Amino acid sequence: MRMIGRHIRRTAAAALAAILTVALAACGQAETDNRTVISVWSWEPSMGKVIQQFEKANPDIRVEWTNISGYDNLNAAIQDGYGTPDVAQIEYYALMQYAVSGQLLDLTDRIGSDYPNFYTLGTWSSVQLAGRTYGLPMDSGPMGFFYNKDVFDQAGVDANQIKTWDDYYEAAKKLKQIGVYIAADAGDGSFYDAMIWLAGGRPFHTSLDGKTVTIDLDEDAGTQRFTEFWQKMIDEDLVDTTTATWSDRWKRRVGTGTIASVFSGAWMPSLLLANVPGAAGLWRVAAMPTHDGTPTNAENGGSALAVLQRTRKPDAAYRFVDFVSHDAQGIATRVAGGAFPADYTTLNSSEFLNKTTITNENGLEIPYFGGQKFNRVLAEAAEDVSAGYQYLPFEVYARSDFKNTVGKAYSWASSFQAYQRREAQIEQGMKDAKGNPLKSLDDPGAKVALASGLARWQKDLKEYGFNQGFTIK
Repeated sequence: MRMIGRHIRRTAAAALAAILTVALAACGQAETDNRTVISVWSWEPSMGKVIQQFEKANPDIRVEWTNISGYDNLNAAIQDGYGTPDVAQIEYYALMQYAVSGQLLDLTDRIGSDYPNFYTLGTWSSVQLAGRTYGLPMDSGPMGFFYNKDVFDQAGVDANQIKTWDDYYEAAKKLKQIGVYIAADAGDGSFYDAMIWLAGGRPFHTSLDGKTVTIDLDEDAGTQRFTEFWQKMIDEDLVDTTTATWSDRWKRRVGTGTIASVFSGAWMPSLLLANVPGAAGLWRVAAMPTHDGTPTNAENGGSALAVLQRTRKPDAAYRFVDFVSHDAQGIATRVAGGAFPADYTTLNSSEFLNKTTITNENGLEIPYFGGQKFNRVLAEAAEDVSAGYQYLPFEVYARSDFKNTVGKAYSWASSFQAYQRREAQIEQGMKDAKGNPLKSLDDPGAKVALASGLARWQKDLKEYGFNQGFTIK
């Protein structure tokens, strides 16, 4: 027992000594380092380099960066009341959810009078709520029509002549004749939102006080316009509804050319290079086709940098946000790392507009778009983005629920295609591998249309909004 007692005393003494050593070291650090420390959560690849530049220009501030994406961790920190960052990167579709719930600092009185004209119309409108500013745009995602020129040439399709959705439909039929899908869509909420925006839809509205939400998926003209068109594409088996975007299968099919194009945000070039490097030189980008050919566009992706309401260091936090999103050095560093700019100055610079290569992870310049000055097309796309589209103040939930409602309709539509093919084979008297007559498929759910999925989505959204305390219309 004495030996154990001595051991415990020695261990306790050692532990105390260690604690004193750490405490003294901390005291010494506090005496020599009086910088304000702010925490930043961001998944921006170039953030480490930007932080170095910021700290050099602002020696009184030290930044602790956590490379993190998604909103589960942020929600947990907000709910627990501790561990919340001072600054967070938040996608445009999610920003309003945090602004309406009072989690973001109002930056309106901190920004300069030139800021509304500094950023593109679409990105600036995405950080506004009731005339107040709750973040600064980091990047943007104006939509572009990315396509495999080699495959399009084989099908006799000139993508630059595709101006309307009817043109796109005709091109899809030509591509299908050579065994190629023009696109893949297995039910992606961000894509559907962007296409509704492109079609002039405005199905979601939030009152100025953030308390009343209108959800109008079943009667909104733009929503119905795109849904009817996309249903037609699916019904005629012109869209691959079995391959989810960014899945390994999608990457393989894009790489082999069996999926020949994609509607996506302007951040797509670097991701194409990273995920489908073997297709370098084959791809190009064109302007988005629209319902009637009128030039307009929508945002698909992009994010802002916001200051959390709970920060105890609002001034230092805002200085960092301003450096990353408004300072010429911060912007240039991020654009060099692959971000698509949200400001007019960069978008109009000759260096940006004349770029013909994408830098890969090894620092090599790759002419992925065959020498095309692709940024010129995407910069024009940014100018065409229409304002006025609103995300829901619970959009994070909405995107998740999309998979369980409209997403299932995609599966049913795909099953319906199989149903139709099987019925046609039965009519032709075809037999299975064992020589037995084919049996008819009996799947009543297979005939469910996208409109039914939207109806279920709308019902879920209204119930969720009501349960969260919103007045729902």
